[in-house]
Amino acid sequence: MHEDPLKSLSDMASEAHTRIQAAHQHINPVVEVRRGMRDAGIPADVMTIDCLRTRRRITLILHDEQPGALLYQFVTMEDEVGNDFKQMALADMNASMLVDWVQDYFG
Repeated sequence: MHEDPLKSLSDMASEAHTRIQAAHQHINPVVEVRRGMRDAGIPADVMTIDCLRTRRRITLILHDEQPGALLYQFVTMEDEVGNDFKQMALADMNASMLVDWVQDYFG
């Protein structure tokens, strides 16, 4: 049985959040799972990681029609969602990569 991809991503984000807070108290990312796309009829789960200090956001999307893929983009909180998402295999994502992304983009 496959593990729920959103749960996997949430677990990675939770671990990354703990590691970042231990190392970089000034970053303090805010992780949120949003249901807006599903509520609008788009079969996808969205997770955002925000930095309130820099107003930057990392958006991660798991789309039901692209199983095993993770769509992501680096935007500002004002931009909300842009059009050009990058894509990678969800299996290639891990907490350490999320930590690197947050440190590099929010630091």
